[in-house]
Amino acid sequence: MSKSLLPVLTPVEAVACCSPLSREPLAQDAAERIAPLLKALADPVRLRLLSLVASHEGGEACVCDLNDAFDLSQPTISHHLKVLHEAGLLERDKRGVWVYYRASQDALRSLAALIGSTAP
Repeated sequence: MSKSLLPVLTPVEAVACCSPLSREPLAQDAAERIAPLLKALADPVRLRLLSLVASHEGGEACVCDLNDAFDLSQPTISHHLKVLHEAGLLERDKRGVWVYYRASQDALRSLAALIGSTAP
């Protein structure tokens, strides 16, 4: 089977397919597919943005709700939100001139399962 016929998994789908890290070693190809998701979270601004969106009243927020939490321009915040969206960590809906973001519950559950517990 040629590689072009293999399904291409998003980073979130790749995480969902993996066993917890504490159960078995992560395969090289899985690690390469998951790394962009973790890289998106590795930036302190993006980590805070994900937290702010996930904990915002109603579970969603627009850029206008997030600007005051940072000493950054609105375009910079929008860039970080775009990175989180492209990694599959945020979902978004455009309503008029505003874009509303919410945390992807599937992505958060998959990350929690990947990290796994240290239970015996």
